[in-house]
Amino acid sequence: MALFTAILYMENEELNATYRPAHLEYLEGLEKEGKIFAKGPFLDGAGGMVIYEVDSLEEARKLAEADPYVVKGVRKLELHEWGKM
Repeated sequence: MALFTAILYMENEELNATYRPAHLEYLEGLEKEGKIFAKGPFLDGAGGMVIYEVDSLEEARKLAEADPYVVKGVRKLELHEWGKM
C-alpha cells in the first residue's frame, strides 16, 4: 500500500455547500473500505486534502476523480504520492 495526497483547491464556493453532503458521503464509504488514511479541510478556506491509502497512483486517481467535488467542478484536484516520515 502507498499513500497519495489529493489536494482539493476551492474553485466554486457557491457550489461547495450544495455538494458537501455528497462529498462527505463518498469519503465515508471509502473510509469504511480502508482506503483513506486522513482527510480534512484547510482552515483558511482554500479547500481540503484527502490522503488515500491504496495500491497505485492509478487507483488513487480513479478515486479522487470520482469525488463529487471534482466531478461537479467545485474543487480542482492535484494528486501526489506522499511519503510519511
